[in-house]
Amino acid sequence: MNDRVSAETIAAITGAAPRDLGLYHEALTHGSSGAGDYQRLEFLGDRVLGLVIASELFRRFPKAAEGELSSRLHALASGETCARIAQGMDLSAHVHFGSQAIGDGGRHSDNIAADVLEALIGALWLDLGEEAARAFIVTKWGPMIEGQVAAPKHPKAALQEWALARKRKPPEYRLVRRDGPDHAPRFLVAVAVGKLAEAEGEGASKQAAEKAAAAALLERLTQEDIK
Repeated sequence: MNDRVSAETIAAITGAAPRDLGLYHEALTHGSSGAGDYQRLEFLGDRVLGLVIASELFRRFPKAAEGELSSRLHALASGETCARIAQGMDLSAHVHFGSQAIGDGGRHSDNIAADVLEALIGALWLDLGEEAARAFIVTKWGPMIEGQVAAPKHPKAALQEWALARKRKPPEYRLVRRDGPDHAPRFLVAVAVGKLAEAEGEGASKQAAEKAAAAALLERLTQEDIK
């Protein structure tokens, strides 16, 4: 990729013509390139994303309790959701990587895709303000917000509830293995409910691996109808 992404390309991605193109270049630069990277903008964009989605949920679901709103927010602002949206936009194709990161599969990393999307939101907020950032987020996340008929339940929360309802020990998670380079790691996590049952899950982050492990254990407990 050319590290000088054009204003036209940024406008096509965000839906708004940029004023400070340098912000978007920063948002689309990975640390492996040797230049300033997207991490600071990612930090900002993560907070902007959470605020916008929280405010949209508050407005669109006036009868929802705090717990339901939190569940919806967690699902919509998760790394997995961000990665899915970023990959759907082919955002990684515009990221400036170092050659080593490309060789290690950085352009196909869900972690990086999610981080870059949040950095892009941070750049948009700094460059054009809250309304532009909100418009972008509502465009990309809006259908999912409206499409959630019931609040999604995170597998870790569901597993915790399963154990409590049966007076079992709370689920315990342990990191089994961490592989891969720093910019594209893979985690393997195991979860157990006492000595009753155990399952493993893999993901691009420890949190994602824990979620996968919890989902796997829930499925096993449900299929076997273990009391």
